[in-house]
Amino acid sequence: QVQLVESGGGLVQAGGSLRLSCAASGRTFSSYAMGWFRQSPGKEREFVATISWSGASTYYADSVKDRFTISRDNAKNTVLLQMNSLKPEDTAVYYCAASRTTGWATKEYNYNYWGQGTQVTVSS
Repeated sequence: QVQLVESGGGLVQAGGSLRLSCAASGRTFSSYAMGWFRQSPGKEREFVATISWSGASTYYADSVKDRFTISRDNAKNTVLLQMNSLKPEDTAVYYCAASRTTGWATKEYNYNYWGQGTQVTVSS
């Protein structure tokens, strides 16, 4: 069992930065691939970024590539999402998720545990 708690969301102007954090409970955190997803009002939840259990491999949605960076610290059971050059279209609730899959995963059905989400609002 893994419990996930996101933090770090808030209101920021376009062009600004935020860093989201996901704190995980459970001794097996380091064995899970981790991901970030987001959901805007009226839209389906979408993939943002994922990282392998070791942190050696990452993958990003095209919409955030070169602006967002995912990282993890297995000693602290934490996953981070550094978001730079934010745009109004990045406004969404951001969710952290854990997957037992080998490598990394971009599909929701690959993820076994989810956090409650943290709101990110980017003003123009």
